[in-house]
Amino acid sequence: MFYFEVDDEIQLRILETKYAEEIFLSVDKDRNYLREWLPWVDGTNSQEDTKAFIQSTLTRFSENNGFQTAIIYRGKIAGCIGLHGIDWNNKKTAIGYWLSSEYQGRGIMTKSCRAIINHIFNEIKLNRVEIRAAVLNKRSRSIPERLGFSQEGIVRQEELLYDKYVDHVVYGMLAAEWDEFE
Repeated sequence: MFYFEVDDEIQLRILETKYAEEIFLSVDKDRNYLREWLPWVDGTNSQEDTKAFIQSTLTRFSENNGFQTAIIYRGKIAGCIGLHGIDWNNKKTAIGYWLSSEYQGRGIMTKSCRAIINHIFNEIKLNRVEIRAAVLNKRSRSIPERLGFSQEGIVRQEELLYDKYVDHVVYGMLAAEWDEFE
């Protein structure tokens, strides 16, 4: 199957239904932590919900419209990262990700994003990638900032996060800029 060797400790593997239980248990254990910034957490109530999500990502992958991977750290699923579809006409995509609380602060997400971005620009040959994060989500915002993305603006009330609207910061990277940054 589709995977990336990020380094000696991190692999990115395309989501498969065999990962449903481990992903669900990870989300369930970290429900309050993840819920602060992720709108899908309350809709993930069973392993079956996770399987349905994985099936939808596999359909997207088979249609050449993005992918979702499990972030495997030292043999355990630490989170997920992937592309929210691909706009082939404009050669652009957006990255989304989440990481369990116990794996924070180890550089896992920065390294995983770097691997995905290299794939986006060097293998898929897209021109642009975006990362969006809630204005107050400092941990998520630190990833594109660390990777040299340009902050392009703020989209007001971009997302209804349970009972309140949150603004998102838009970060962008172009293929030509990535070559210079890397």
